[in-house]
Amino acid sequence: MTVAPACTAAKERPFRTQTASRIITAAQAAELVEDGTTVVCAGFVGAGHPEAVTAALEKRFLATGSPRGLTLMYAAGQGDRMHRGVNHFGNEGMTTRIIGSHWMAAPRLGALVARNAVHAYNWPQGVIAHLYRATAGGKPGVITRVGLHTFVDPRIDGGRLTPDSPPIVQLMKIGDDEHLFFPTLPVHVALIRATTADEHGNLTTEHEPFHQDLLVNAQAAHNSGGIVIAQVKRIVPAGTLDPNLVRVPGILVDHIVLTEDPADHWMTYAEEMNPAYTQAAMHAGPAPAAPAAPPPLDVRSIIQRRAVMELLPLKRPVVNLGAGMPAGIGIAARAEGLDNITLTLEAGPIGGTPALGLSFGASAYPQAIIDQAAMFDFYDGGGIDIAFLGMAQLDSRGNVNVSRFGGTLAGIGGFINISQSARRVVLMGAFSGGGLRIKAQDGTLHIEREGDVPKLLEEVEHLSFNGAYAQRQGIQVTYVTERAVFELRDGRLTMTEIAPGLDPVRDVLARCRAGIAVADRLRLMPTEIFREGPMGLKAG
Repeated sequence: MTVAPACTAAKERPFRTQTASRIITAAQAAELVEDGTTVVCAGFVGAGHPEAVTAALEKRFLATGSPRGLTLMYAAGQGDRMHRGVNHFGNEGMTTRIIGSHWMAAPRLGALVARNAVHAYNWPQGVIAHLYRATAGGKPGVITRVGLHTFVDPRIDGGRLTPDSPPIVQLMKIGDDEHLFFPTLPVHVALIRATTADEHGNLTTEHEPFHQDLLVNAQAAHNSGGIVIAQVKRIVPAGTLDPNLVRVPGILVDHIVLTEDPADHWMTYAEEMNPAYTQAAMHAGPAPAAPAAPPPLDVRSIIQRRAVMELLPLKRPVVNLGAGMPAGIGIAARAEGLDNITLTLEAGPIGGTPALGLSFGASAYPQAIIDQAAMFDFYDGGGIDIAFLGMAQLDSRGNVNVSRFGGTLAGIGGFINISQSARRVVLMGAFSGGGLRIKAQDGTLHIEREGDVPKLLEEVEHLSFNGAYAQRQGIQVTYVTERAVFELRDGRLTMTEIAPGLDPVRDVLARCRAGIAVADRLRLMPTEIFREGPMGLKAG
């Protein structure tokens, strides 16, 4: 594999240009990206990505072979798991270095990693969001404890995804405490998206479900001597925008791309427009009632129903929900009338009910929406009372893998930031995969077909969560599956609950590829979980 050398310092590159007009086409924007440059993209899963610009960038590369040797950097994953979002950078030769957090939304980037065709790094989402801010502020990098004793730690993999990737992350000590150091790199091009631009380039986001990295992306590029290209859906006269609503000031914006295809400016890849994502309930009327018909009792809903019970002892907790199965905790809690909780998402929404699928990152009727970097300040400092996160693999020491398993590159996203800082962590996942079929009836659970892929292993493939380290930090950890609940006790995974109707030896211990302990007083999971309808929960 041949990889272009790292970019020279942006201040040595004359990127900033003077043009008669800020307004250009997506194709013209693509022409501004030079070979060997570092590009950052705003966006979060299916929202906020400048689709028209990145599609034009790929079109230019396929037609001309340029730009080549790009470094792509993104905080939150951006894509539809097919071809949109940062998938547009998934061409060999076009991109030769990638630094990203979540990779599942962009399988074309994962394919480059699988072929060892790029230098690739998987860093925590909050670290990358803070790295933009460090670049903007002229700082040498980010010093943090986030990532210690996981695959991001240089004593393990240093966050590297391909064997030829040079090490970047450094271990350092401040006093007696260990930290990781992530150095900044200059940003040559920032590609961002907003709703409205005025003639001075000031940007507002009134039709966006959040504004995540827009400001720090633009500041990082501008202060590196790079350029900022903003995709918008409309342009208004100067002086007509409320300055309190401007998310990116025009002094940072070099070029504006007015989208021609309405599909390029859907609110998310799943929804053309959902006003609930930008409105508080007090202005939009009462939030919709809980669905009349609850979801069927399948593996996913059973795990969610048991997990939501972890909220009951807490009074007015601040909560984070991970992508996938954990995201449904918001709907499950609302269905039970648990209105004493405040749900938060890394993208910036505080309060409301988180959206699912390609709209994840948005929240219906939020109380507030803040910048992603600010949200990770809150998370990293211990602001979360309880977090609900996924788990793809689990081992006998309580370690969890969510990032790389069975040939799948999912990426870590904000998992490490959250799991290493929340006071309580609930990890959720099916006990086995690949064809598992269950049936819940009359308060009991029956395994109709066992899954072909064991998930409780002797050792996880990728160390996303270190059970022993979490225990040393005083974090309370619960592991929830459809058939059993586990805790980490004295460094060993211990089964504390079993589903009614199952045998702990036949249905759990005999199905493990690891030796686990059983609590002296093994409890039954509440029978309400395995009956149709609301469980009748009441918050503490």
